[in-house]
Amino acid sequence: MRILAFLLLIGTVVMGCKPYENTKIRKGQITYEDFRADQRLFPFDEGSMMYIDKGSGPAIVLLHGVPTSGWLYRKMIDPLVKRGYRVIIPDMLGYGSSDSPEGYDLYSNQNHAKRLLALMDGLGIEKWSHLMHDAGGVWTWELFNQAPDRIENLIILNTIIFEEGFYPPVRMKPGKLAKTAMWGYRNGLTSNTMLKNLFAAGFNGKNPLNEIDVEGYKTPLREGKTQGMYYFFSQTCNELPDFTPILERIDIPVSIMWGIHDTMLQWTPQQTRVSTLLDVAPKDIHFIDEKHFLQETKAKELTYKIMDFLQD
Repeated sequence: MRILAFLLLIGTVVMGCKPYENTKIRKGQITYEDFRADQRLFPFDEGSMMYIDKGSGPAIVLLHGVPTSGWLYRKMIDPLVKRGYRVIIPDMLGYGSSDSPEGYDLYSNQNHAKRLLALMDGLGIEKWSHLMHDAGGVWTWELFNQAPDRIENLIILNTIIFEEGFYPPVRMKPGKLAKTAMWGYRNGLTSNTMLKNLFAAGFNGKNPLNEIDVEGYKTPLREGKTQGMYYFFSQTCNELPDFTPILERIDIPVSIMWGIHDTMLQWTPQQTRVSTLLDVAPKDIHFIDEKHFLQETKAKELTYKIMDFLQD
């Protein structure tokens, strides 16, 4: 079944296949080149992390998942800045514009969290509000484990919490099959099809992305940014830790904004457990009419809900 799921994910290579539906270019639309021009560099011994740091005021971190990057949040940056926030959006090591060095354990949850904490230390940010999506959840839970007092408000968007509710499109074993998949993504043999299938499963209706949107997701793959993905699909997806002890210790305001039609990360199987452990008030649980990629189609709605939560 895992091999079948893997084959369904990468699909059949179709030359010239484009993972968008010829959606018109939007007026004033940001390009990936523009986005990268705004990024800054933070060095680590193992490689450099790129990040956005824009605005002033209380800090809010927007954390991506797999196989995305900070590009996912491009529509939310200026609205949050205009409302008085300092917006920090990292490309985690192995993703987006950041380096993707060789190695396996470099991409463990512990090391991702350690680097994110080092970035915030380097920026002189002691406490911040924190929003995460998808695999950003596993990195965030580990961050709480290492530094439980740094995050002062938590916003959860369709993220990994418990095995119940977690239905990744593929689980790989470390080895040739997984490495071949990563090679295919890097060389463009299957990246178009993988993205097309990912977006088909990630939106509640027609894929709304145009060529400029997709370029920000496709470019890092073509540049060989697959080391982090290899660890995630072959390790995290197969041996998801039990984060219960960490969640039990979290005692800060929490808001959940969940694309209720998501098939990869489902809310219903874990709703009682999560709501109870995090003591989430009913008014702070919002169901969004979308599947997985809320940031693409519901950016304005999310921004308003974030503001309501943080200013409450």
